[in-house]
Amino acid sequence: MHKLADTKEFTYALLYERGFNMKEKRNLHLKVQELCDCYAANDPLKEMSVIKNDGDKDEAALKWLALAALHGVNGNAKEVTITRSKTGEVRVTAKYRESDLPSPGSEVGAKIMEALREVTHIEGAKGKTPLALGIRNDSIELQVKMKEKEGKEKVTLKFPE
Repeated sequence: MHKLADTKEFTYALLYERGFNMKEKRNLHLKVQELCDCYAANDPLKEMSVIKNDGDKDEAALKWLALAALHGVNGNAKEVTITRSKTGEVRVTAKYRESDLPSPGSEVGAKIMEALREVTHIEGAKGKTPLALGIRNDSIELQVKMKEKEGKEKVTLKFPE
């Protein structure tokens, strides 16, 4: 065992060596807010439809979350739900009128689930928490609900009335 094994520095060094950048992960929430501001004037559905082609899947996941929030606000949605099956297939729906939204693809979909767990600190098979997002000169509080059952993951972003 390494003599530094019980120290914070060793833990960070080990995590960094394995590709986990602590600084980046702590700022995911801020990055989503910045992306909301960046894409506020764009068409969220159009941007969402091509996101699976983005090279950086981690960045694409955060961009998708920002676009989903913007679409929910602009489209007066009650909620946006992303579901990933056991096989990795991802489906996205919005509730205000039954309609499918463009899927981010399985790679970005998996990263969306990871990013939301990091941002919300939801652990385990299910959880629910508010998520405040600043958008331009305003803010919105979404309710994030995560559920995992029999290998299927489901995340719902509920928008205020």
